[in-house]
Amino acid sequence: MKFEFSLDGFTTKTPPMLGLDISSTSIKLVEISEAGKDLFRVERYAIESLPKEAVNEGNIANMEQVADVLRHAWKEMGTRVKNVAMALPSSAVITKKILVPATLSGIELENQVESEANQVIPFSLDEVNLDFQILGPSPGSPNDVEVLLAAARKEKVEDRVAVAEAAGLKALVMDVESYATQGAYDRIAHLLPNGGAGQTVAIVDVGAQNMHINILHNNESVYLREHGFGGNQLNHEISRRYGMTSEEAELAKRKGTLPESYEIEVLRPYGETLAMEVGRAMQLFTTSTQYHKVDHILLAGGGAMIPGIDEVVAGRTSTSTMIANPFSNMAVGAKVRPQQLAADAPSLFVACGLAMRRFDAQ
Repeated sequence: MKFEFSLDGFTTKTPPMLGLDISSTSIKLVEISEAGKDLFRVERYAIESLPKEAVNEGNIANMEQVADVLRHAWKEMGTRVKNVAMALPSSAVITKKILVPATLSGIELENQVESEANQVIPFSLDEVNLDFQILGPSPGSPNDVEVLLAAARKEKVEDRVAVAEAAGLKALVMDVESYATQGAYDRIAHLLPNGGAGQTVAIVDVGAQNMHINILHNNESVYLREHGFGGNQLNHEISRRYGMTSEEAELAKRKGTLPESYEIEVLRPYGETLAMEVGRAMQLFTTSTQYHKVDHILLAGGGAMIPGIDEVVAGRTSTSTMIANPFSNMAVGAKVRPQQLAADAPSLFVACGLAMRRFDAQ
């Protein structure tokens, strides 16, 4: 599933493009190139921390700070590519399924979609960027097709585009984070039985503030939800126990300079709580939808970088669980350290999906 929110410059043959993921705590950039038929190579990547509150609940609160960090991350990468694919948080996008006559195409289809959008979107269409994708024939209405609408307030799109421009970059694609994860998922679906066909797979992206749940059935998204638990809880506990600020806690966690007691006193209990929250999210899915079980859980985001967390989640949920590494089947460029990439891979899941957008139209 892919959306572009009316950004100029997107052509049928996409030029080289970086994946740019702006989260609440960091900026991630990924550059991927072709290395042969259906083969790809990670050329370079960067992860840079953002100042506290520079991005708040998906909204860019301090454009200058975010642009400065992005400019620095881009320079650190050492790339010449200035085009980027970006994404909006799922919470900033309204999605609705509608039915339209199967006979419509071109301008007629666009006009019908706009007319339907007027009915289901609680804003004037002048205030939103709108895109749609035909899903296929309607199971209950043979003369209609299902269409998925996506609408985002223009200022949400414009803020992200402005940050890229302030850093000297050009946004060519604006996607939705939950759909960008599917671009990364496509790189690892082959690791699942039947390549994920006939399977119900939960992608659990553990961010700083929330867990972003995207559940696929038969490799198509059927359920999106945000769950109020994330990596900040771990930082809060480190701060409380060791008398640090949250910034000091984050730095000590990354540098591995926390006390020896950290793993037993803080990390293990947090891992158990995270596993319990994943279990609750899966239970909510199975009790509120037609799907009665989840076959596989893929853990992504910063929270998936905790050693052994896949085993803890698997034990708590009785579900096959693995850490999502979308680069596992890719070559690695000379500028990338393979061991470090493997450690950072879960947090680069969205950025990888966005970086793969450059190959969509080729």
